[in-house]
Amino acid sequence: MDNLKLALNHGLKEEEYKKIVENLGREPNPTEIGIFAAMWSEHCSYKSSKVHLKKLPTKGERVIQGPGENAGIVDIGDGICVAFKMESHNHPSFIEPYQGAATGVGGILRDIFTMGARPIALLDSLRFGDPKLPKTKYLVEGVVSGIAGYGNCIGIPTVGGEVYFEECYNGNPLVNVFALGVTKKNEIFKGHASGIGNPVIYVGSKTGRDGIHGAVMASETFTREAEEKRPAVQVGDPFTEKLLLEACLELFKTGVVVGIQDMGAAGLTSSSVEMAGRGGTGITLNIDKVPRRETAMTPYEVMLSESQERMLLVVQKGKEEIAERIFRKWALDFAVIGEVTDSQRIKVMENGKTAVDLPIKPITKEAPLYRRPNKKPIYLRKVNKPRLSSLPIPNDMNAVLLKLISSPNLSNKRWICEQYDHMVRTNTIVAPGSDAAVIRVKGTDKALALTSNCNSRYCYLDPYVGSMIAVAESARNLACSGAKPLAITDCLNFGNPEKPEIMWQFKRSVEGMAEAARRLGTPVVSGNVSFYNETENKAIYPTPTVAMVGLIENLRKHITQWFKKEGDIIVLLGETKEELGGSEYLKLIHELVSGPPPYIDLEVEASLTNTLLEASEMGIINSAHDLSEGGLAVAIAESCFTPNGPVGVKINPFYGRIREDAFLFGESQSRVIVSLDRKNIRILENIASKFGVPMEVIGKVAGNSLNIGDLINIQISKAYEAWAFGFEDVLRQ
Repeated sequence: MDNLKLALNHGLKEEEYKKIVENLGREPNPTEIGIFAAMWSEHCSYKSSKVHLKKLPTKGERVIQGPGENAGIVDIGDGICVAFKMESHNHPSFIEPYQGAATGVGGILRDIFTMGARPIALLDSLRFGDPKLPKTKYLVEGVVSGIAGYGNCIGIPTVGGEVYFEECYNGNPLVNVFALGVTKKNEIFKGHASGIGNPVIYVGSKTGRDGIHGAVMASETFTREAEEKRPAVQVGDPFTEKLLLEACLELFKTGVVVGIQDMGAAGLTSSSVEMAGRGGTGITLNIDKVPRRETAMTPYEVMLSESQERMLLVVQKGKEEIAERIFRKWALDFAVIGEVTDSQRIKVMENGKTAVDLPIKPITKEAPLYRRPNKKPIYLRKVNKPRLSSLPIPNDMNAVLLKLISSPNLSNKRWICEQYDHMVRTNTIVAPGSDAAVIRVKGTDKALALTSNCNSRYCYLDPYVGSMIAVAESARNLACSGAKPLAITDCLNFGNPEKPEIMWQFKRSVEGMAEAARRLGTPVVSGNVSFYNETENKAIYPTPTVAMVGLIENLRKHITQWFKKEGDIIVLLGETKEELGGSEYLKLIHELVSGPPPYIDLEVEASLTNTLLEASEMGIINSAHDLSEGGLAVAIAESCFTPNGPVGVKINPFYGRIREDAFLFGESQSRVIVSLDRKNIRILENIASKFGVPMEVIGKVAGNSLNIGDLINIQISKAYEAWAFGFEDVLRQ
């Protein structure tokens, strides 16, 4: 096979290959082609997204490290900071759901402890196709088991996340995993190779042939033969990762580490060239010394293997024994495999011969940068037509509410959450189920609130508005928990960027996210782009998942979404409009995905956040829950379904001229229901008035029914049963 054909088979374009030859002044050998193909893949180089990602705000007064390192870092005060990031493992999870999801967890955890932070929490954001399909059930069971298996074994709690079902994910599920860790401001480590002559050290597991072509595979669309790509999926070992985590954290205390990098996508290739690129240096590797678990591996296989639980270190020269002693103690492989040079080249030696000799800069800094054409999709003309006013209004709202709360998207996900150990490490204050997870920062009075959000249906109808809502809802979730929103990490999941319509979705989505992040003061400090999420030419809905971290200065002031006691007054903050576009109600009851998504005013959203934070600081709120999918009726029901059993409510009718279904199930933004003692109503009125937030007393916690005026009246036990078992009933069908 000639070199050009080999390059094309690796996913490189002909013009990209010509650029490589021009840069080198010669033809690359097969191993060098593999290195360029991996590092110039969409997954590693961001060649289609980088021009748009520059629009995101990445700086702020609390930001210590923005995009460009293994994870973002923000300051939470008192010399403490948190590192966090979200990554995708979509393609591997479709091919091999257990290992795809498990290694997604392992990879994101390494991104965190590589920065010097001890991981303390995980979130997952999952998207699957039609839950009635056997393939979907297989994927759900495999992915959930993979996340649980890895997280539980390594001892990091999965404290929250989200799970949604939509037909567009039938051929391409999404597995987005978030991790957060804590460290001190003066104990941060980065992926730099510096100090000429310093040793380059391989630690962790041995190298095998698993995961080769992983980065390239993640930059391709799928066909019906996707299962044949199983060899490109890595195999994880959480017990080894636990040893690696503890060994690295112990090593950091010695002060001998110069730089450290996880061997993630593209394995030894990406870790070595990225470290040298950041350090402005070069690296020479002797791959004969790389620990292996398979025989007769070629330089190509060693450099591009994505075997899990491996790290690349640079330590101070002469301090190798200190590092080796620690890794040997933890029963991990340790090998000095090279050194830092001043050549600004990556040189790979095997048996005394040169296998690779490439300049670093073309690999890391000069990957192709595409300004791909973008074009507004034609489908929007059809789905955004204003047809909603002509829809019939159901006669039986009780039946509508029961159908909504028992649906796969809105019903209780207990079956999933119970597989995750969310209490390990004893930091969890609020477990999965409320608006945001809350975890304590040990040794302080502080707590962190974590959430992830994206309504991909909104983004399908309007990527700009849908992405703004993803950011706004995340901030609202945190404020409902008593936390001040700090910063974002994201995972931007889209179809094939070479299609102008997909690129338009991506461009508008980033612009919407950027606008919301600026207005709400939540910079984007890390993230991931996942393109080519389509199978047989069918793309997923645009899914820009937003994970956000918030700070509670006094953990005793955290809030949950559930009503607390009989007689508490229920208040609606925010304004209800006649909006049904993109709603769960519209899809489930009328089988429509159409209309504009709800309107969002970011100034109003910021005012609502400020109202909630001041009220929580004063300690007057007993519960707070944001209104999102399913609208007012569903939010009230969810607040009734407390961990101690369901409680009843009596809500006064106040819908005026709004359609009854829009009043109950419309998803107008910037709304929250809170409950509080009657004596605190005047205080809340003053706070809401100060920030210009509409406020209305709508009812109270009382009785044993879910009663909303003359529209809904259901025994709370019946509503709870529909919600509690709806998801499991669908999986059993």
